[in-house]
Amino acid sequence: MGKFRNPILFADYSDPDVIRVGDTFYLTASSFNYTPGLPILVSKDLVNWKMVNYAIDNIKEDRYKIPRHSEGVWAPSIRFHEGEFYIYYGMPDEGIYVVKTKDPLGKWEEPVCVLAGKGLIDSCPFWDEDGRAYIIHGYAKSRIGFKSILGIFEMNAEGTKAISEDHFIFDGNDPAHPAVTIEGPKVYKRNGYYYILAPAGGVKDGYQVALRSRDIHGPYEIKTVMHTGNTIINGPHQGGLVDTVNGDEWFIHFQDRGLYGRICHLQPVTWQNDWPVIGINPDENGCGEPVYEMEKPNTGVSDVTCYLDASDDFKDGQIGLQWQWLGNHEDAFCDNVYVTNCLSSIVKNDEQNEATVQDGIRLNSLNPSKDEAPTIWRSANVLTQKLIYPCFEAEIKMDATGLKDGDRAGVCMTGGQYVSAFIERISENQYLVKVIHSEGGDKDKIEVTNNVLELGELTGNELDSVRWFMTFKHPDIDVHSEDLYFANVHEPLKGQNPVLKISVKIGNRISQDLGVNYTPSDHTWVGAKLGIYALTKGKKDKGGFADFKYVHIREA
Repeated sequence: MGKFRNPILFADYSDPDVIRVGDTFYLTASSFNYTPGLPILVSKDLVNWKMVNYAIDNIKEDRYKIPRHSEGVWAPSIRFHEGEFYIYYGMPDEGIYVVKTKDPLGKWEEPVCVLAGKGLIDSCPFWDEDGRAYIIHGYAKSRIGFKSILGIFEMNAEGTKAISEDHFIFDGNDPAHPAVTIEGPKVYKRNGYYYILAPAGGVKDGYQVALRSRDIHGPYEIKTVMHTGNTIINGPHQGGLVDTVNGDEWFIHFQDRGLYGRICHLQPVTWQNDWPVIGINPDENGCGEPVYEMEKPNTGVSDVTCYLDASDDFKDGQIGLQWQWLGNHEDAFCDNVYVTNCLSSIVKNDEQNEATVQDGIRLNSLNPSKDEAPTIWRSANVLTQKLIYPCFEAEIKMDATGLKDGDRAGVCMTGGQYVSAFIERISENQYLVKVIHSEGGDKDKIEVTNNVLELGELTGNELDSVRWFMTFKHPDIDVHSEDLYFANVHEPLKGQNPVLKISVKIGNRISQDLGVNYTPSDHTWVGAKLGIYALTKGKKDKGGFADFKYVHIREA
């Protein structure tokens, strides 16, 4: 079987949950304001994961046409019940929803609101042997005024509608059995006990607890079952329990890694006196600590290797699954098949008199916010992807000949703040390269210009070959990306956080370092992301367009 090392997913899959159906494991995670949402990853060995689908196309509510950062789809739970896959998720301003399907790789049904209400989050379903169905969930203090409490309500047998009042079953603020900031519950049943596995103590420094009771409504005993211990894996946090075909049990959870977001780890699970022990090296109280390296799970499958994608050649004009829009998206954002009569993307075949479609995508220059001066922060038509390498080099090729006056198109890296480099068309044959950064909070974010490069008159032959080069490396020390997978987020080495630099090459005449020195931070619960986009000024429906030929990213 070989060994594995944590993390198993060095990517921002926050609040992961996992199930096994047959010999296949399915994982989903929070997607917040990004669409499509609720990613579906599959694995045969719990270590190697492949992105295969999303469960929702857009967020149901129209207000997400403007990005609602850190809102949207929180902390899902995935389950398989009577031949169907279910994902339950909370939206802190709307309520608890469910989406389901018989084919997780195909189209999922439209989301259904199970229980409306502010502050209802972190929902997990449970179908009992008697046929009754329940949701156990947490509460968002920012919406409802309190936290560290778990609630329960009963659903119909189909799992689509609440049929009882919501009420508390565990209070983590109670001094008799404290579990401050308890959240993210996952519900299981074993040997006559109902178990709730939940993180407590906060994201950066917390730990895992288990609650158990003979009655799903409680009262519950509590025990800490995993903590940081002597490791550098800070705050082993929210996740899900899963078994293999031979009955072994494992726990997938996240670790907060700042600008990289919430990356995923895999821990063995054993049982002592009807309590789970998560991780290894349990202390005298049966509390484990996270593992760094150990034998791979015995799933009956070996020699499985797959990787998350970062690069994209936009084959046949299609966008890879690694990309998500910044808010609810529309077909008008992107022409999925890169076909144009005015550029060299169509090659005429004299014998067959047919058009051959080359690879690439067309991002139309739009302004969904209708702000006079659009910002990336408020533009849903920004295409983003998670960081999957601690350090990387990227080359992005763009054709800017389709831009109209007032349009801009380029690249960005987002986080708590963001930076962008882009080409802007001022008038016919007059273009600028600009570098901007953001300032302010979520509600008053502005863009400040750092650098302007006047290009003068450009020809079509130059504009159709714009290449952006982005490097994300350490400025002061020589460190390979692999050395950063386990860098301690609380005690960073000198130069631990890489710095982004951007340069541009236009045709064969212009090559310029743009003076970018940017280290992103996470934004609330979301890590930094790489992005491409095309925007236009004013309230017009559409400007021109920019064609992106490829995005090539390699670990550095």
